[in-house]
Amino acid sequence: MITPNPTVQILHNRINLQKKELILEIELNGKMKFEHLMNTIYNQFGICHKVLSANVEYVNGRSFGSVQLYINVTSEEYQELEFFLNKNKLLNTTVEYLCRKYF
Repeated sequence: MITPNPTVQILHNRINLQKKELILEIELNGKMKFEHLMNTIYNQFGICHKVLSANVEYVNGRSFGSVQLYINVTSEEYQELEFFLNKNKLLNTTVEYLCRKYF
């Protein structure tokens, strides 16, 4: 069972940190199930995300393919997530998302 990381919530409550909008692409290589990865990102790291695109195939219960996520995170949150992905040998790339806002 994955439990929420309480230190992430405490950090958000105490300090108003600058957040960035990012598009994160993750290559699934069969080491972790897609559903488990999405659950971990939300529950353990407290990062809300939107799936922009997903091309996932299942072979013998393993997930292969790629997924693009839209996330809004602080640099510390992103570093923790990137460490987790690298630790689990999930190739990932990030692009900063810029949106033109009209007033």
